[in-house]
Amino acid sequence: MAQAAAVSPEYVLLGLLSQQPAHGYALHERITRELGTIWHISLSQTYNLLNRLEAQGYISGAAQEQEKLPTRRRFRLTSAGRRRFEDWLSAPTEPSAHAIRMEFLTRLFFAFAVSPATARVMINQQIVSTQEGLSHLRTALSELPPDQTFNRLGLEFRVRQLTSVIDWLDECRVMLGLAH
Repeated sequence: MAQAAAVSPEYVLLGLLSQQPAHGYALHERITRELGTIWHISLSQTYNLLNRLEAQGYISGAAQEQEKLPTRRRFRLTSAGRRRFEDWLSAPTEPSAHAIRMEFLTRLFFAFAVSPATARVMINQQIVSTQEGLSHLRTALSELPPDQTFNRLGLEFRVRQLTSVIDWLDECRVMLGLAH
């Protein structure tokens, strides 16, 4: 079975289904309402992902009859899907602005729903990981020959991004009421 990249809307669907069974339209509506600034997923993409997850054995769908409306499928997480989601949820996020904006923020959404204490630990671990990534970038920048102008500009840009990410992670604690 092919695994999704860590930054994949498949994990959003698995996470929502870990909270409760739902049909595709309701899942799409929740993504749009609760994570719409992070994930832009069309309804057809949602259904395609659900079909793929079902074919891979991570979710199962059952027909649900509706009076005067077409039958719809209600999906639930399988034990394999729950393991896959929990493994993803506990994995570290790469210290890059893109991964933190998409992957980390999605993980934080689900962790906070389960346990604010877990969310606090997750934020603290991400700060440490991002500081380590920042340290590596600063070392690489200091070792770069002065005539490598565009490489310097690229590294300096990444240093500034991660510096801002660390400030944002601190703000996450405050906004979620997790500051010490």
